[in-house]
Amino acid sequence: MFEEASEVFENMLKASFPLTFIVLLPAVLFLVSPLPAEAAHEFTVYRMQQYDLQGQAYGTRSSVLNTEARTVEADVLSRRCVIMRLLDFSYEKYQKALRQSAGAVVIILPQNMSTMPQDIVQQFMEIEPELLATETIVPVYFALEEEELLSIYEQTLTSSSSQGLASAAEVLLHTATANGFQMVTSGAQSKAVSDWAITSLEGRLAGVGGEDLPTIVLVAHYDSFGVAPWLSYGADSNGSGVSVLLELARLFSRLYTYKRTHAAYNLLFFVSGGGKFNYQGTKRWLEDNLDHTDSSLLQDNVAFVLCLDTLGSSDNLHLHVSKPPKEGSPQHTLLKELETVSSSQYPEVKFSMVHKKINLADDTLAWEHERFGIRRLPAFTLSHLESHRSAARSSIMDVRTQVDVQTLSRNTKIIAEALARVIYNLTGKGAPEDLQIFTEQMQVQEEQLSSVLDWLTSQPRAAQLVDKESPVVGTLEYYLSRYLKDVKRHYVKADKRDPEFVFYDQLKQVMNAYRVKPAIFDLLLALCIAVYLGVMYLAIQNFGLLYSVVRKVTQPKAKQH
Repeated sequence: MFEEASEVFENMLKASFPLTFIVLLPAVLFLVSPLPAEAAHEFTVYRMQQYDLQGQAYGTRSSVLNTEARTVEADVLSRRCVIMRLLDFSYEKYQKALRQSAGAVVIILPQNMSTMPQDIVQQFMEIEPELLATETIVPVYFALEEEELLSIYEQTLTSSSSQGLASAAEVLLHTATANGFQMVTSGAQSKAVSDWAITSLEGRLAGVGGEDLPTIVLVAHYDSFGVAPWLSYGADSNGSGVSVLLELARLFSRLYTYKRTHAAYNLLFFVSGGGKFNYQGTKRWLEDNLDHTDSSLLQDNVAFVLCLDTLGSSDNLHLHVSKPPKEGSPQHTLLKELETVSSSQYPEVKFSMVHKKINLADDTLAWEHERFGIRRLPAFTLSHLESHRSAARSSIMDVRTQVDVQTLSRNTKIIAEALARVIYNLTGKGAPEDLQIFTEQMQVQEEQLSSVLDWLTSQPRAAQLVDKESPVVGTLEYYLSRYLKDVKRHYVKADKRDPEFVFYDQLKQVMNAYRVKPAIFDLLLALCIAVYLGVMYLAIQNFGLLYSVVRKVTQPKAKQH
């Protein structure tokens, strides 16, 4: 029977070897092939900033990603997606990936930023401006920690670290058996967003007693900024400033409701957009009011403009000015009243004035009051930061926990009391320095400040994400309308021929991590299949001989008598 089978196999092989190969190969592949690659995980990623400002490109210029994952410990990073955790991140490692022509960079952030050690938070805040200082060709993404994503990182780290093993055979074996991950984004290549409108809001409280009344302007920009727009919550910068402005609108609207306390000052409130992009909303608002209209409060008697920025922590308060105020001017009066209230009612607060001239050679202005100073309007910015270069003003680490509500409430009270002393000329009337206007029913509501700040920091407010239909704009408009009159919107769009700013899309995407075997595995698998088929071919060709040998070995020996 076996001899007949041998003849059949021999005839079949001699007659049609390709046919035999086709018949045997599926069986071999079925037996030895691994499971097909499948998606290991799907997660949301947030792309680094991409924008143009004053003709200069910033951030990453690409969004498409389809490459194999590696960690920075790997020897070869070219055309690989380099994954890093924030705990291990440094600017030097980031630059190493770019120098080796990495295909992409993914930085894993903790779900809760407040759990990070303060030294790591501070280090990353200082690195963020450097990441955006120049344009980056490869896509750079940020992802929040998840169990599956950390597992991918650990497996990739193990695979990357194996390249340092002593033996070449160990490296080959580990490379062939390790799991790899192909990182793929689902979106298209980023492109410029056309006709994007930055929205600003204006409201007012009219004074009483004449037509040519002095006007005090209170300003705060509402947008946030960080290395990734979708992760920019801007708690202190500038959620705190907007919270203070809204509380001041509530307090003074109550004073202006009663005839006895209705002052002879116009109060103009402005919540500006595009503050992190060289104060584009403020610039257009000034142009509309000073150049394109015959009747505006800004054209008449402006006492001063007070901009509110980063007021949510620290016992320091700095009044930033471009030109020191002259004695006897309303600006000088405000400066003195702020000093008086701080020293007499809150001695723990260290108040000072910081003088910095406007540098028109810089690409961006330092503080918002400089926009008004350029148009020769007396203006200041009040902040707990001593320098405009502070990393806290433009970081994704600026989250809700960075703001102390009690400090925010105290600073609101200082500003409100100082403004009231200016508006009602309390010092000139001989009022004591420790006189408090906002007490009892008129006191600053800490709970309301906290709730407004919670709402502001519950959503990213990057200028690229807040359009005119955004709930951020709608809610701010509703809130202002509760306390102010003539609330209106102002829009600014970039000029199509020579745009001052350009935003890009694809800032938030879904990334898939596919589990794959390395190319060396396919090569070894093909080699094993070839060896197997070769052995089978030889065995079939010499089946008779093989059968004889096996039969001779297994045949029982005859008993000798």
